Amino acid sequence: MIYTTLPHTSLEVSKICLGTMTWGKQNTEAEGHSQMDYAVEQGINFFDTAELYPIPAHPDRYALTEKIIGNWFKKSGKRDKIVLASKIAGKAAFTKFIRTSGFKKDALIEAVNGSLERLQTEHIDLYQLHWPERSTNYFGQRGYKHDISDFWEDNIHQVLETLRDLIKEGKIGHVGLSNETPWGTMRFLEESKVHKSLPRMVSIQNPYSLLNRTFEVGLSEIAIREKIGLLAYSPLGFGVLSGKYLGGKKPENARITLFPAYGRYSNEIALKATQKYQDLANENGMSLTQMSLAFVNSRPFLTSTIIGATSMEQLKENLGSIDLNLSEEVLKGIEAIHEDHPDPAP
Repeated sequence: MIYTTLPHTSLEVSKICLGTMTWGKQNTEAEGHSQMDYAVEQGINFFDTAELYPIPAHPDRYALTEKIIGNWFKKSGKRDKIVLASKIAGKAAFTKFIRTSGFKKDALIEAVNGSLERLQTEHIDLYQLHWPERSTNYFGQRGYKHDISDFWEDNIHQVLETLRDLIKEGKIGHVGLSNETPWGTMRFLEESKVHKSLPRMVSIQNPYSLLNRTFEVGLSEIAIREKIGLLAYSPLGFGVLSGKYLGGKKPENARITLFPAYGRYSNEIALKATQKYQDLANENGMSLTQMSLAFVNSRPFLTSTIIGATSMEQLKENLGSIDLNLSEEVLKGIEAIHEDHPDPAP
């Protein structure tokens, strides 16, 4: 395994992070425990979860994933071996069953305390805001369209104050963003620069893959210059970049087969681009899955790639990507395809 340092911290994290959002829906608790066992054996020391998981979000499954991880910590006794990241759900119609108060002080305190109890731990190493409270372009929206009905008031100072207090209490260690835009990222960073007592955002968990490189426009420069590390999620585009959906296939129990509403990465242009990437991988004797992950792993603004799997076979292939270094020829081939099919799945 390769390790990096979470920016502005002393935390050393594996360059591949174990994602967990299928545990409790697509995966049983026993399967989740087996994945954690195997991942740790292979050198993974970084787990990412959220109170929202598993997805699709549903009241009957609320926070099951955190409970599964907590039970594993209790059973294995390995909490001290893991850098643990979790997230508070943002304000959205599909999460009204969790809360409707966004990132207000009471909401943040409630969310952190709930996660700590479910995770059976006294401390979360990295606590993230799952998506912005304000109306902006995230979750597949290509461009920003201003919503005049959005009455969001800039509360970033207050959010950081509450997070600072939770850090002082020892309940969380560091803070990060997720699904954030360049404006939002800089707004948080500048607030903590001006007010030195406020915590600094150290990471940003956004989508990044061969099908979605929008992070490179604006955010990549911020990540490098401001040293805020990308935790790349959906590096395989909900499994599309495994090639398993090519040719109109709908594999049984695959995420998009089960949940067709999650079509963010499987539109016609994205599938055409995927076929091109599949051809390139075949020409160079590698799997599309590992080529796709190796590309993400190679980016200079990356801190860790969040992988998710519903089977041990998938997990083993995903983890194997850490040993793959792409040649200049392959990288040039990837850029040529990207030029023809730029960001088909934002």
